[in-house]
Amino acid sequence: MKDGSSLRIVAVCFAMLTLTAVSARAAGALSPAEQRGRVLVMTHCARCHSVDKVTPSPLAIAPPFRTLHERYPVEDLQEPLAEGIVTGHPTMPEFRFDAGQVGDVIAYLKWLER
Repeated sequence: MKDGSSLRIVAVCFAMLTLTAVSARAAGALSPAEQRGRVLVMTHCARCHSVDKVTPSPLAIAPPFRTLHERYPVEDLQEPLAEGIVTGHPTMPEFRFDAGQVGDVIAYLKWLER
């Protein structure tokens, strides 16, 4: 192969990989932060809340996470997630996340808005 042909092949391969990555992201693939946030809410919240885009919450009074942005900006949850969410009903456990986990949960909640 000539050098020009090799460069064209490399360029085409790079373009295909870039388009694949962009397409996956556009199709709803999760970023690393969103994925970590998903794991956290699956572990700590899915027993009561719906943490995906379609299913109902297992506990009827627990709002689906996909609708939280309709009540308030999900960024408003940063402080409560870090300091400990306390609610007026006894079935909701109190828990806290560290700063990195809070960012990951917020990233996942923002993904659910799309």
